Amino acid sequence: MLLLFVGSGCSALIYEIVWFQLLEFVIGSTAISIAVLLGTFMGGMCLGSLALPRVVSDGRHPLQVCALLELGIGASGLAVWAGMPYLVHIVGDGSWHGPAGIMMRGMICALCLLPPTVLMGATLPAISRWVETTPEGISWLGFFYCGNTVGAVFGCLLAGFYLLRVHDMPTATCTAAALNLAAALLGFGLAAKFPHNAAHPSAENEFADSGSRVGAVHIAIALSGMSALGAEVAWTRMLSLTLGPTVYTFSIILAVFLLGLGIGAGAGALLTRFFARPRVLFGICQLLLAGAIAWSAYATARTVPYWPVHESHPANPWFRFRLDFLRCLWAILPAAVLWGASFPLAVASVARRGLDPGRLVGRVYAANTIGAIVGAIGYSLLIIPWAGTQQAERGLIGLAAAAALWALVPKPKSFVSGIGHGCWIGAVAVAAAWMISTVPRTPRELIAYGRTLVRDTGTADILYAGEGMNSSVAVSQTSDGVYNFHVSGKVEASTTPQDMRLQRMLGHLPAMLHSAPRSVLIVGCGAGVTAGSFVVQPGIERIVICEIEPLVPRVVARYFSSQNHHVVGDPRVQIVFDDARHYILTTKEKFDIITSDPIHPWVKGSASLYTQEYFEMCRERLNPGGMVTQWVPLYESDEATVKSEIGTFFRVFPGGTIWGNDDSGNGYDIVLLGQNGSTHIGVDALRDRWASPEYKKAAVSLSEVDFHNAGELLATYAGRADELEPWLAGAQINRDRNLRLQYLAGLGMASNLEAAIYKHMLAYCRYPENVFSGSVKSLDELQRALVAKNP
Repeated sequence: MLLLFVGSGCSALIYEIVWFQLLEFVIGSTAISIAVLLGTFMGGMCLGSLALPRVVSDGRHPLQVCALLELGIGASGLAVWAGMPYLVHIVGDGSWHGPAGIMMRGMICALCLLPPTVLMGATLPAISRWVETTPEGISWLGFFYCGNTVGAVFGCLLAGFYLLRVHDMPTATCTAAALNLAAALLGFGLAAKFPHNAAHPSAENEFADSGSRVGAVHIAIALSGMSALGAEVAWTRMLSLTLGPTVYTFSIILAVFLLGLGIGAGAGALLTRFFARPRVLFGICQLLLAGAIAWSAYATARTVPYWPVHESHPANPWFRFRLDFLRCLWAILPAAVLWGASFPLAVASVARRGLDPGRLVGRVYAANTIGAIVGAIGYSLLIIPWAGTQQAERGLIGLAAAAALWALVPKPKSFVSGIGHGCWIGAVAVAAAWMISTVPRTPRELIAYGRTLVRDTGTADILYAGEGMNSSVAVSQTSDGVYNFHVSGKVEASTTPQDMRLQRMLGHLPAMLHSAPRSVLIVGCGAGVTAGSFVVQPGIERIVICEIEPLVPRVVARYFSSQNHHVVGDPRVQIVFDDARHYILTTKEKFDIITSDPIHPWVKGSASLYTQEYFEMCRERLNPGGMVTQWVPLYESDEATVKSEIGTFFRVFPGGTIWGNDDSGNGYDIVLLGQNGSTHIGVDALRDRWASPEYKKAAVSLSEVDFHNAGELLATYAGRADELEPWLAGAQINRDRNLRLQYLAGLGMASNLEAAIYKHMLAYCRYPENVFSGSVKSLDELQRALVAKNP
């Protein structure tokens, strides 16, 4: 039976990891995705735990019921995977854009995820009918919960580090369904071998604390669930800054959290056998939790970010992952252990001999999950975006202290006992207030520099740091006047010469090469420099900026207003706060230019803006002759990652070209350019346009990044698709079904191979006779410039 629960927990977490990835395609990589996932998981389990004792008679064999539930979980899990990709078409009304649209899509996704999660929630009440409500029986329930959590740890790591990294979402889903089938067969086999006799209710009350108040325990375990899920949201955000916001980081944090729950559940199960007053132990556990939360708040802000672990073995990802696992253990394991111990202790606190175990466990489980729902949704969507992580962690300590008081302090029976209870409440309140006062602020440097905090602290003044709903962002300024835009703990845009060239190339290159662009879509606002490039281009009538984090255009872009030509205030600009994929898929509008400047592909959620399906969506939203530009970083990357990005783009735009933004001849990053049709560049026409009065502002903008004439811009040509076929042989294509890029990029994020990658790529570059056209003199000059730049 324990093995059955281990397999069930393993499959559940595989589903959770897969569903989180699926939600990115419908909702986007947002706080709402996390809220939908956690809230639905908890909500479904709450409904299942309450419904099973009422729907299924206790005369049914518990192991048969568990087996049927496992079959249902597997079937509905497969249905979710098969149906979720089509959901985007069902919710594909172009009017469903912006925050309200995201919320609506989130609600529809939650309804889709409810059936399997309801069945998951029913498994523990079902199996609880196999045991009696005695100390030994309750301890076995704790062991089942422990086994389920240990299986969840394995499933989390299996999905994040193997099934999705090496295979894809269909393989991971089928693996989870196979585990459900195996658990069902095991359940049917055990049911056939061991008959079940339903217990008859009894009036005995041998295993109950006579002073316990059932309602108080339910309230306390609900507050415990609220603090647990609120902490998971807050600490995932903090540790993602420290470790780097990769898919591996998400799996590591979740695995450590679950490991703590499993250890605690096992310890709590043992304690129920030896202590006659489990309610007191439950209350003490909550009191200790307040201190453990305070420790975790201190560790995530003051100790873990300052471990100089990335200064040694930076190119070995597996060494780094082991250290990341150790840092997570150091920071969050104590609190997770105490939350894990709380559940079996709470069950034991309300247990009475002869009660229906299904109803008993179902009510405690439901109370815990109701609190968890409030914690997951409230902290991810409201508390952290509005008040910040520091205030959120202070609230967690208060919740733990309140849960301790509910469990430990019964209603006073006399004036004297009331004085004693008041002293208890005062002591707990004073202790909680002291712990709350020790919670440190989230370091502004951590928001800015993340995993490179030790190396980069002090290199610039932090002008702004804010925690938005979906990302933490910052703006800094160095002593020589350079502005940097930071998101998710790394610099994503700056006013350095290399970054300014790249940002303006993304906008000016297609605008200058297109015959007459009028409408533009920019994916990702960033510092606004790319979007601002179109402000000074003549003929541009409409500029749409799609950005998922409201803080970026509202706050960050104003620090770069002189570089982005005050783009946010331009009357031609419309800012859409939504997931770019959903906007491109559902809008009926077509554009002359689509330019995409997402964050690094190793950041969780960004790889969906580098998939073959995404590029196909972009192609479908182009007017005839329209162009797409895509940023590809060579730094903080490796060759396999870059090949995947370029190879995927060229699958959709086989006539695509590469334009280099080098750093003194060495690689830095590149721009991919694809066209809805063949790419032909008239050199003389471009020179005439450059020199015309109406393009004066555009020419000035280009000269500010050292493009003083058309020849210098065209000299950044660095290859095209057919030339690079030998180099791209074997490149892993990034598809929606596998998101292969985020797993490749996560392994190479600490690499410094940009110079070697650029050199290898340029070795295949040849002068393209059929791309450039013009006078003999112009073509000769361009050819000499290309040879001089790329010998």
